[in-house]
Amino acid sequence: MQLELLQDRFCVCKMDSVSQVNMHSDFFFLAKTDSETSLVCKEEDAPKECAVIDKVWRGFRIVGALDFSLVGILADISALLAKAGVPIFAVSTYDTDYILVKEQYIDKALTALKDGAYSLM
Repeated sequence: MQLELLQDRFCVCKMDSVSQVNMHSDFFFLAKTDSETSLVCKEEDAPKECAVIDKVWRGFRIVGALDFSLVGILADISALLAKAGVPIFAVSTYDTDYILVKEQYIDKALTALKDGAYSLM
């Protein structure tokens, strides 16, 4: 399976409101539940008024569309990274999954994924 290391740096934000989220950004994940609102976006697109912001994340994208019947892909990737001591933040879209790691762990993540037979673009 092929992974793409995205070039941007990302942040994870806890939001009090979605009113400052730039819905025209080319890359963001917004999640709202009954207890919280979270935003993942490029660092340069972070709203000025986040309740909490955690910066300096890098992202991997699983290349290609994943069928909903596939089992264990995210579990395998997260297990490889956990074994290497790399914490993750994962998000999914309809087509694929994204795995974010803190930039300080990027070299360990790359090594673990390559050793786990993932090809990287």
